[in-house]
Amino acid sequence: MITTPYLLFLGDAPDQLAAKVAQGIKDWRPENVVGQFRLPGCGADVKVADKTLQEAWDEGAKTLVIGVANRGGVISAAWKSVLLDALEMGYDLASGLHNLLRDEADLVAAAKKHGRTLHDVRVPSVKYPIANGKKRSGKRCLAVGTDCSVGKMYTAMCMDAEMRARGLKSTFRATGQTGILITGSGVPLDAVIADFMAGSVEWLTPDNDDDHWDMIEGQGSLFHVSYSGVTMALVHGGQPDALILSHEPTRKHMRGLPDYQQPSLEDLRDVALRLAQVANPDCKVVGISINTQHMGEDEALAYCAEVEARMGLPTVDPFRHGAGRLVDALLA
Repeated sequence: MITTPYLLFLGDAPDQLAAKVAQGIKDWRPENVVGQFRLPGCGADVKVADKTLQEAWDEGAKTLVIGVANRGGVISAAWKSVLLDALEMGYDLASGLHNLLRDEADLVAAAKKHGRTLHDVRVPSVKYPIANGKKRSGKRCLAVGTDCSVGKMYTAMCMDAEMRARGLKSTFRATGQTGILITGSGVPLDAVIADFMAGSVEWLTPDNDDDHWDMIEGQGSLFHVSYSGVTMALVHGGQPDALILSHEPTRKHMRGLPDYQQPSLEDLRDVALRLAQVANPDCKVVGISINTQHMGEDEALAYCAEVEARMGLPTVDPFRHGAGRLVDALLA
């Protein structure tokens, strides 16, 4: 188990999206956060107090969590001195990057010397099966996006919280490093060998009560040429009964791909539904989740109303305005 509370390490993240791991922990487990540590030039801020290693340690922090999801998942050389100082002070380290802490000889040596633990949450710990496509009992909901980092995890977590607040049966199923760090369990899907990705999602969402919903954390996008494979595994391995379309309308281009534009919500609906119905012919698109964090209140409400009128589906920002209407649509 990763020891709490955390000091969130934002390093030299170039923008807010790069710090989405730290942002997710702060938004969903604020009680576990002592503060944030940023290097000079960091372009991200999750709106908690900036703390030095010593200040956070004096306030009880136990684990330095690398809260950055950079392209390629690399541990920067600029971070190393901070990570080594943290180990010497007594911190454990936790990371969801593809570049594993355990593969860094200097960090391994320092952890051994000071009796600390290195937590790599993006390492599969189960021998997953190959997907068989057999129908499972229970129900499943998956958010699919026009791009990466548009709010698919937040959508699932908001809907799960709303379901449980109503006394309904629901479980959030984490499939990425942020969700795993928030909830403590899940499948690090993009680190699973390709042949077993869909099977790992079947394993994560097993047979359940007929009135139980799994809220599956979405990943990537079917339209993102870098990360579409992980989305396909969720669409087929998850066998969703319901899809939520997720979109961030202020994005100028696909994340990390300046030569690619986001698809329309209509394109997303048609492509995602057709692919989902391969594994579950009864799958339906039931609602739309809009990430309006870069919009004013009036602009956000107007945009959601326009999309709803155009698409004929309930459209909300579930983190900003609540997930009630999406849950209503799911139950209907």
